[in-house]
Amino acid sequence: MTRADADLGAPTADEVKKTTCYMCACRCGINVHLTDGKVRYIEGNRDHPVNRGVLCAKGAAGIMHQNSPARLTTPLLRTGPRGRGEFKAIGWDEAMQIAVGWLKPIRETDPKKLAFFTGRDQSQALTSWWAQQYGTPNYAAHGGFCSVNMAAAGIYTIGGAFWEFGEPDWDHTRMFVLFGVAEDHDSNPIKAGLGKLKERGARVVSVNPVRTGYSAIADDWLAIRPGTDGLLILALVHELLRTRKIDIDYLVRYTNAPWLVRVAPGTGDDGLFVRGDDGEALVFDEESGGLKSSQKRVLRPRLSGEVALPGGGTAMPVFDLMARAYLDPAHAPGAVAERTGLAADRIRALAAELARVAFEEEITVEQPWTDCKGETHDRFIGRPVSMHAMRGISAHSNGFQTCRALHILQILLGSIDCPGGYRYKPPYPKPSYAHPTPAGSLDALLPNAPLAGPHLGYPHGPEDLLVDEAGNPSRIDKAFSWDAPFSPHGLMHMVIANAHAGDPYTIDTLFLYMANMAWNSSQNTMSVIEMLEETDPQTGNYKIPRIICSDAFASETVAYADLVLPDTTYLERHDCISLLDRPISSAEAVGDAIRHPVVPPTGDVRPFQDVLIDLGARLGLPGFITETGAPRYSSYADYIVTHERRPGIGPLAGWRGKSGEEQGRGDANPEQMARYIENGGFWSLPIPAEAQYFKHANQAYQDFAVDMGFMAAPQPVTFQLYLEPLQKLRLAARGLAQPRPPAHLADEIARSCTPLPIWYQPFEDACADADEFPFHAITQRPMPMYHSWGSHNAWLRQIIGTNVLFVPETICEGMGLSDGDWVWVVSHHARIKVRIRPMAGVNDHTLWTWNAIGKRAGAWNLAPDAPEATTGFLLNPLIHELRPGPNTPHRRFNSDPITGQAAWFDLRVRLEKVAGDEVAETWPKPPAIKTPPGLPEPPDHVGDLGQKRKRR
Repeated sequence: MTRADADLGAPTADEVKKTTCYMCACRCGINVHLTDGKVRYIEGNRDHPVNRGVLCAKGAAGIMHQNSPARLTTPLLRTGPRGRGEFKAIGWDEAMQIAVGWLKPIRETDPKKLAFFTGRDQSQALTSWWAQQYGTPNYAAHGGFCSVNMAAAGIYTIGGAFWEFGEPDWDHTRMFVLFGVAEDHDSNPIKAGLGKLKERGARVVSVNPVRTGYSAIADDWLAIRPGTDGLLILALVHELLRTRKIDIDYLVRYTNAPWLVRVAPGTGDDGLFVRGDDGEALVFDEESGGLKSSQKRVLRPRLSGEVALPGGGTAMPVFDLMARAYLDPAHAPGAVAERTGLAADRIRALAAELARVAFEEEITVEQPWTDCKGETHDRFIGRPVSMHAMRGISAHSNGFQTCRALHILQILLGSIDCPGGYRYKPPYPKPSYAHPTPAGSLDALLPNAPLAGPHLGYPHGPEDLLVDEAGNPSRIDKAFSWDAPFSPHGLMHMVIANAHAGDPYTIDTLFLYMANMAWNSSQNTMSVIEMLEETDPQTGNYKIPRIICSDAFASETVAYADLVLPDTTYLERHDCISLLDRPISSAEAVGDAIRHPVVPPTGDVRPFQDVLIDLGARLGLPGFITETGAPRYSSYADYIVTHERRPGIGPLAGWRGKSGEEQGRGDANPEQMARYIENGGFWSLPIPAEAQYFKHANQAYQDFAVDMGFMAAPQPVTFQLYLEPLQKLRLAARGLAQPRPPAHLADEIARSCTPLPIWYQPFEDACADADEFPFHAITQRPMPMYHSWGSHNAWLRQIIGTNVLFVPETICEGMGLSDGDWVWVVSHHARIKVRIRPMAGVNDHTLWTWNAIGKRAGAWNLAPDAPEATTGFLLNPLIHELRPGPNTPHRRFNSDPITGQAAWFDLRVRLEKVAGDEVAETWPKPPAIKTPPGLPEPPDHVGDLGQKRKRR
């Protein structure tokens, strides 16, 4: 049959069901074509607001995700030593009895002995609430291992953050700058947006050590050295201030630039804002010659010079402090050029181009609006420069301050939530103080009682930390302690190491959901494996006595579980992409979405959310049972529709009220789920035209947000150039405020917690001998893979079936290395053996590889000779969770000292060429894992995928 003979109008399936993709965290809408109840084809939903029909390779390969031979099909109970994969199949009744038998005594005696941590799931509104009702302080998701610096810096500085909380104004932007963005996050919207920019001739700049994906199509690529982004950004700030290319009106209206800071050294409140009797920060009004509240409209606030305060003392405006700090010659392009690897002229040119586009290509949207101080405006004025950043600048031990610096750069240009700039996505913006402070202090933990509030939040000073009088942490990961005071995503990567060390205490049960902590979601992988296997020599019990794991696939971590609760795939269950968690909103519309079963479950599996709700009822957790003790929810679908976090506020915002005619707020609607399914699995509501921009200070948007239930009352955001909560930590470190940090942490807190963003050398970079470890080594995820989810997928494996270490051509020439050679990569902690490939498009001092491709033999039901296990590898074994240096009584995390973000991009290494007679196979090579019961035989596999194609 020729193409001309084909019936292009013939049906592709018996039926088509619409749901939401889960092959990454993009949350695209999909049409699932079914034949005889099985998935035949997946395409993008053209009506969906996220992707509008676009679907990437990951999304289309959802068929092979569903049909993966790695699928778990029955509950499992471990029968052999941990890590071997030796299990017996059990039924759900027995599995639930075992789980309750383990969890109930913990809750009745010491609930903190349960540590419940989840991976990249999208139901954290439920999982966190469950843990809160259980009463353990030990809950978080994987953000602390991924990009918490980006999220925390954004919330504290501008009330929002990149990606899930905001997006570029793709239709108006004329210059787009990416910092440290790989291709796996938000890939479809970014690809579609880049297409718009290219079509309009807008300029794209990428700052990244590696030139792949987005960087490869950028008009300008800046091959920066890892960990020096903050130096570059502050040099750009220096140039904007030096040339006076800043938006003064924007600074006066929307930031704390005019706020007065006490500058009397040695007093207990130096460095804090001057406040009135009502607690509001004060500014100096040049017209009246006196102090006024920052919350009132002041046309001419003082921006520079000292101010004598009534009653004594002096103060200076934030802007003056900022200008003095960043005009220092140490921030000049010439001073940072060598360290960043970028020429000074190139840095100056970038600053000049940012200023030119922002101020000479100003755009307007003719729409009247009123700000929150009552001033009316005829139009929205836009600075068409937008930025986007992700883990490339986040996963460093200086990442929080670097991310804060990037927001300062945006603010100086006046490019936040204006036409052409970065734009908020509802329910953001929200000021940091609109979020709860973390709950779970040791003195408030009680048996059989829930926590007083949510686990995660935003502290605003030492008084909000979860420590006792001696400074001891409440949480097993030491989040919200002096080790990581402002850690709103927790420190998932420290849970196993801390529990193994009994620091700050031991635990009884580790409960993991979709978290591959025994492989690519841990630093120091081989040592973590040893920690999971190690027993107490006196009792013979494992150091971590019990591990419960829920996953849909036989990952490396499943082999270490004592009890396995098999999950469904995203095509077999209900999910809620909620405004309480991570919705599908855009800058122009509020939205949320669902998943619903489009095919029946494969095997004896249950949705983890259903299992968690069932466990909650069996354990008698408040909120999960009625007054009579009966289960409150029959399933997660029932929970989604009937649960209310506050009166009228539930997981879904669409079709609320008894008749389904209300939006945002309203009573539960028993037909709500059906309405979502009828509408393609999503709900969306446009933001009123007068509320589209300047949401942080726009009265119409604030009113809209209150009507929708995002907040109880208007909460405009004042951008925090100067972050006072950090200064409070510094005062405590200097002994001028209570509570104080432990002595061994005081100096570092005083150095790192500056209220104006600074750059400091990453910890491993500073500790490692540059001559012994001359190279940086980083990873990034490829566009067709996401975490571990893709590299067991038959279709995606044909795109990337293994990985190599990409080495700059200059290094290869100097060491006599050729394509395909094997090398030892050596860090201060460990060594691995890998295959290399020369590359031109990479920073001259940086080695890199694709992450999450390498697999442990036997895991994911891959064949023993699978290339992922024989030639694929991880850099993770080289990265210690503690910093380099001598052993001391105090274990210092290899993490950002403010947020606890894992610093896995700070790695320093050297290369050693492998001798010709050594085995051409990656090392280390832990023993193969046995295939758990219920999985099919691994497929036939030929190591070279090219040979396999030829055979077909």
